[in-house]
Amino acid sequence: MRGAESREESARNNTDAEGDEFRVIEKPLFRRRSRSVTLAEAPPPAKPEPVRRPAKVAQQLALAHHLQAAIDRGAVADRAAVARKLGLTRARVTQLLDLLLLAPDLQAAVLALEAVDGAEPMAERTLRAVAHAGTWAEQRVVWTEVCRVRADSHSR
Repeated sequence: MRGAESREESARNNTDAEGDEFRVIEKPLFRRRSRSVTLAEAPPPAKPEPVRRPAKVAQQLALAHHLQAAIDRGAVADRAAVARKLGLTRARVTQLLDLLLLAPDLQAAVLALEAVDGAEPMAERTLRAVAHAGTWAEQRVVWTEVCRVRADSHSR
């Protein structure tokens, strides 16, 4: 009985049984994430806005348009000359220029893609597979499937 009375008395005096002081905090506390649990009276800083930039495939499609325009106006003789000038292989230049085979509406959709916080929405290899699907109608079918699969993977 004596132990319960001393605990009540120490609670009233804001001390524990050993004499160490404690305090009652009436403000809201916020947990900080670290190796150990710490509490702070100030709320954590707001999360920063996500960093958005054009997707890599959009940049590559824009580069393909730029390279093809240089070839068309005669600034560069052909794809091999583009490859030599940029220090790329001819195969890589062909891969980039193959993106121009996409249907115009799909090119517009690709150019509108954004990478959010560094997460690319689509790989170039996937986009080249769409470009090589055949006619524009077939490309649109493959594009719809790629977009559906991508949406399903993001919803999980």
